[in-house]
This record gives sequence, C-alpha cells and structure tokens, in this order.
Amino acid sequence: MRRLAALVVLGTAILSSGCANDIVAAAMRYGIEDAPEGKRLLWPQPPEVPRYMFAGQLTGEANFVRPDGGGSRIGNFLRWIAGVVSGEAQPVVLQRPQSGLVDAAGRVLVTDVSRQAVFVFDEPAGRLLVWERAEERRGFVAPSGIAVAPEGGVWVADAQLALIAHLDKDGNPLPAIGKGVLKRPTGVAWDSVGQRLFVADAYAHEVKVFDAAGKLIDTIGRRGDSPGEFNFPSHLALSGDELYVTDTMNSRVQVIPLTGGETRVIGERGLYVGNLVRPKGVAVDGEGNVYVVESYYDNLLVFNRKGEFLMPIGGLGLGTGKFYLPAGVWIDSRNRVFIADMFNGRVTVFQFLGGGAESEG
Repeated sequence: MRRLAALVVLGTAILSSGCANDIVAAAMRYGIEDAPEGKRLLWPQPPEVPRYMFAGQLTGEANFVRPDGGGSRIGNFLRWIAGVVSGEAQPVVLQRPQSGLVDAAGRVLVTDVSRQAVFVFDEPAGRLLVWERAEERRGFVAPSGIAVAPEGGVWVADAQLALIAHLDKDGNPLPAIGKGVLKRPTGVAWDSVGQRLFVADAYAHEVKVFDAAGKLIDTIGRRGDSPGEFNFPSHLALSGDELYVTDTMNSRVQVIPLTGGETRVIGERGLYVGNLVRPKGVAVDGEGNVYVVESYYDNLLVFNRKGEFLMPIGGLGLGTGKFYLPAGVWIDSRNRVFIADMFNGRVTVFQFLGGGAESEG
C-alpha cells in the first residue's frame, strides 16, 4: 500500500505539470474509416442491389484514438497503476453487450450484463465512460434493455434487481421505478408523446406501462399464444403509435397498435431462413423496415412494414458480419443499424443504404 500511495503522489505531480495535453479529445473510430469504398462488405452482394454496408464495430477503449496515436495521460497513468497493483493492466472492453441506443447527443449507450454496467461511447467528447450504479448505493447486476428518458437521461431494465433504473444524462442515479411490481424486466421503450414507459416483464408474461413518475398505469397481455398474449416477452420497440414486442418463446414479434385496432404478427416458428426460433432484439428504421434478431441461428432478419421477409444478415461466426448469440438491435437517426453481438463481445454496425424494401416484399 505504501508503494501504491507513493506512485499516486508521484503520478499526480507529473500529471499536474502537463494536464493541458488532455484537453485534446480522442477521435472515436469504428474501424472502417480507412477501408477503400470498393472494399466494404455489402448485403446482398452484387449483382443484386446492395441494401446494407458494414459500417464498423464498437469494442471499447480501442475505438478512441488520439491525434498523437496514444491515449490520454491520465487514462494511461491509471491503467499503469492498475497494472502495478494487479500485475496486468486490463483494457476497458465490452464483454457481453445486451442492448443499446444512440441518444440526442450522438452518444452510443450499450448495456453489458457481464460487466454489469452501461458503456457510453461518447463520440462528441471523444471518451468512453462506464456507468455502474443502478441506484445511489447499489450497482447493476443484469442490465438489459435501455431507453431514452426525459432530459437526456436513460431508463435501464435490470432483470436481476427487478427494477428500472433511472439515470440522468451524466449517469447519476435517480429514483428507480418498478420495485415490488416487476418480476424480471428485460425490454423497455419510452413514449415521449404520451410520457409512458413500456416494460417487457418476462416472468409475468406481460408488458407493464408506467407513467414518468413510476406509477403503474396499465398492463398489456397475459400468458398464452393467441394474439395479444405472450410467452416470455423480452424486447420492445416503438414506431409511431405501434408497440413492437418480441414474444420470444412464442417465436414471433407482435405489433400492438396503441390507438386501437388488431394486433399483427411478424414471423413464425420454423427451420428455414426467415423463420423465428428464439427472437430477441427488435427495431424499426426510418423507412418502416423491421429488424429482428434471431439469436438461435445468429441472424439479423429484415422484414418490410407488412411483415414480409426480405433478407438475412449474419450467420454464426467470428468474422465481420457474423454473430455469436446476438441480443439487441437498435437504429439511429441516420438509419445505422447496431447489433449487440453478445458472445463476440462487440457491437456491429451496418448502414442502411435505402430503397426498395416494399417492392421486394
């Protein structure tokens, strides 16, 4: 301990004399910037018209590069201290990413169930943050679903703690909701217009609805396999006035109109490409295409707004464009598609190139 204290004092003195160098922000890179345009991976491959292009991946601190090629002085020093204490400096990397979002500030937030934290890839600030606290005095245990909350914050479902953590824009815990009401929350979706939070409660086989203050105001569904019934719902997405629910053990996605009308079903159980076995993440892009993660077969399946199957992306593997038990999927305002490639410990990014989805159905 004396040795460590001496190192900290020495390092503080060194850093205080040259901290101006840390003002220069790191550049966040997706690992694709230097690839020639003609070399980028496309789906489907020519001569068919490409609809998606590989746009990089996120793994952790390796995505942040400083102009001089090094890390920050403070960051490097702290990692050196960790190496002295433990014998080996550990990089900050994703371990088992679950789900994510891109907020209004352009930050990519990713939940990681193994790291028990939320990773914040802050591109505007050029830094990686790790938020570990679900509440003031309690850390995350099994963070899964995440959704934008009012005033730049986020809601985070912790399946093991059986609550929805509420963090402000800086990651500071606010009062959590759902305690004593939720059994195993997994997916979340925030309705900014109606000021409602939808929560997929997997063990209760229903979707619970809370107001912004955390009061339970409604429940949707019950256990079963008829339209409007669920069997371990897991992920949620909102598009317009429709709620998309991954009805995992019924091997389908249900589309529930929030203003009234009949529930629609996307996908069906089967053994062919385009069928569903263990669907997880669900998302909808700006043109109405629906993305469903088929975790059992390690695919991202693309459907049009009518629910007609268009194409798969992926397959089991470690290489670019392959997945190993993927989990969540989300879309940003630029129609980039992010997939939490869970057991590959990364987030894979595709750019939707647009066009032709309806006609191809």
